[in-house]
Amino acid sequence: MIRLGLGRSTHPAAWGAFAAMLAMAGLPIYIHAPKFYVDEYGTSLAALGVMLFALRLLDFVQDPVLGWLAHATAAHRRAMVAGAGAVMAVSMLGLFAVPPPIAPLAWFALTLTGLFSAFSFLTICFYAQGVTKGETMGENGHIRLAAWREAGALLGVCAAAAAPTLLALGPNPPFEAFAILFAAFTMGALWLMRDAFTAQTNTAQATTAPPALNGFGIVLRDRVARRLLIVALLNAAPVAVSSTLFLFFVESRLQAPGQEGPLLLLFFLSAAAAPLWAKAARRYGAKPALLCGMALAIAAFALTGFLGPGDTTAFALICIATGAALGADLTLLSALFARRMAQVLPDASTGFALWAFVSKATLALAAITVLPLLQWQGFTGPQSPPQALLTLGLLYAALPCALKLLAIATLATTPLESDPHHG
Repeated sequence: MIRLGLGRSTHPAAWGAFAAMLAMAGLPIYIHAPKFYVDEYGTSLAALGVMLFALRLLDFVQDPVLGWLAHATAAHRRAMVAGAGAVMAVSMLGLFAVPPPIAPLAWFALTLTGLFSAFSFLTICFYAQGVTKGETMGENGHIRLAAWREAGALLGVCAAAAAPTLLALGPNPPFEAFAILFAAFTMGALWLMRDAFTAQTNTAQATTAPPALNGFGIVLRDRVARRLLIVALLNAAPVAVSSTLFLFFVESRLQAPGQEGPLLLLFFLSAAAAPLWAKAARRYGAKPALLCGMALAIAAFALTGFLGPGDTTAFALICIATGAALGADLTLLSALFARRMAQVLPDASTGFALWAFVSKATLALAAITVLPLLQWQGFTGPQSPPQALLTLGLLYAALPCALKLLAIATLATTPLESDPHHG
């Protein structure tokens, strides 16, 4: 068996800093990058949608391989994590700070491939190491670690959301400045976690450990783990759709250009409710608390479909509600899966490779459907024809509601014996 270093001397705040770094490179980039390339280089929505889908198809192949790689190189995890962090920093600089030396669409694909590949590997290692760490933290250790981790992720995602607005006040182009700051922060986060990723290999037991790829079969054969992966797929899809369309919705449906940054920041700040969801989970159980958060998201999304030009204040209130609901998703669903992985796998790297796989599958489906569909309906911005703006509203509001309902139904019928309140 490969025994990973627990990072006992690493303060939980370091886990939060590392989560912040990952969060800055995740969802916000998926939100900002397509519109940045549309505005700066005139890339078409349909072409970006197809390219993003192709990149996610690559993830379908590489995420299980990255999970295997994380398992196979566990004895060298510190060096592997450092290398992946460097790749991610360089890719971010290339995406935003370097004018494309080749066709913009090709440069977009190349830099995002490096960025998201490194992001995937780091996420798998980080969450797998967190399974081991959570087991050492006593009762509800996974939920307490998730609260630290997601609080850091919240700060990171808020920083990335606010960056374009705040950095626009500086002397350099805002996204160029963001890329430089991100690279520096990545180096700092890697240094803070240098002890947490130290690994020791027990060679006497290593030969008896099952091959890492067998871990995928172990996870998929486990009924609870399999259903949690389905819940993750259905539950992440609304976030993928709304993230892909957020900037376009605010600018064109609400006709509130310039408000995208503050509203996005408000949404992510509202996810600060994550510690409250963790507290509710400790008192009532993780599953009931998560179901409440998902129900709140449906109620808020349903109201979004009625908004039109000038309804910025109402949309801000909806951002607060959906952001708070996101706090439940981020904290509790990953904690439930981590708890299950601790029961079925000696090393959770392969399990979280599947977790990353299903999460990013939703981004692929969102990219290949909603962006080309908008262009097909004639969407060109605030002056788009009525049917295009109607389609934008339906995709942003109605589709997430339907997907969330399916996620609730799946989770409600999933037995979680490990939950202290019996799910």
